[in-house]
Amino acid sequence: MALLVPSSDAGSHAQRAKRNPCLHREIIVREHLRCPDLRMRPPFDLERDRVGGRPVLRAANSINSVGRGPASLHGQRSGPRTMRAKQWIKKKGGGVRRYRTGARLYFKFIPGQGRYWKWRNAAKFSLYRLNRDGERVKRVAVGAKMVYCLRDLVHTHPNLPNSPDHPVYPACNQDSGRQEVTLGTSVGWSDVYPYSYHQQYISLRHIPKRGCYAFEHEADPNRHMYELSEKNNAASTVVYLTKRGGYKPGRCRGVRDKALPWRQTTDDTQVSSGDDPEYPRSFRP
Repeated sequence: MALLVPSSDAGSHAQRAKRNPCLHREIIVREHLRCPDLRMRPPFDLERDRVGGRPVLRAANSINSVGRGPASLHGQRSGPRTMRAKQWIKKKGGGVRRYRTGARLYFKFIPGQGRYWKWRNAAKFSLYRLNRDGERVKRVAVGAKMVYCLRDLVHTHPNLPNSPDHPVYPACNQDSGRQEVTLGTSVGWSDVYPYSYHQQYISLRHIPKRGCYAFEHEADPNRHMYELSEKNNAASTVVYLTKRGGYKPGRCRGVRDKALPWRQTTDDTQVSSGDDPEYPRSFRP
């Protein structure tokens, strides 16, 4: 029988954590759960651009599925362009457990491509001013992009246990008449978007002063995906910006964002995909 828990639309992160079975080992063992884990890569392939006449900083992003089972949401129609979703967590030996987590799907319009069923509030872009010690002083901008697919696009971690050799979850569905949709990312796979994609940027219009800033990407900011760890959802790249929205690569070499663990933050000299075959610049989302 499906296990249903109260919606997490309201309440603090601490309250939602109490409802997350994947944070409690005794529940994982009792229910034989293969819980997912989403880990965000620091923003990479940084490019300054202009959108609507205003300066922006573009970046590619990668939401990596590195848990013991896939990250999966099953949506059922709730409105003209919306679906309520339950998370499906696979069990060892077969079967799934279904949880209401507050997740929602939305039929998102992408210019030049049409609409797709995607996960609302799947990720969040933020920009923070840092002091000389790498401590956050103030958040100065939040990106517009919050809606993403979950899919098997790039096999970034093929050596993880339970990682399938071939994609299991395809590109997001574009059928406006669908009553049910399943989104997911398998273990060892990633949903990756290039820096040039729609809304893949943060605005630089209101930079208070020149200096080092942490450009953060965070997966599942509202905690609507039950997973093994909530401590690796965010990652940041430190960049040097001017008050007029100029981007000066390399000037914050060695600076780290102290709000995050060391492995989840870097400077902009370390994040170009370059020749990395896991993150080719030319792939289509």
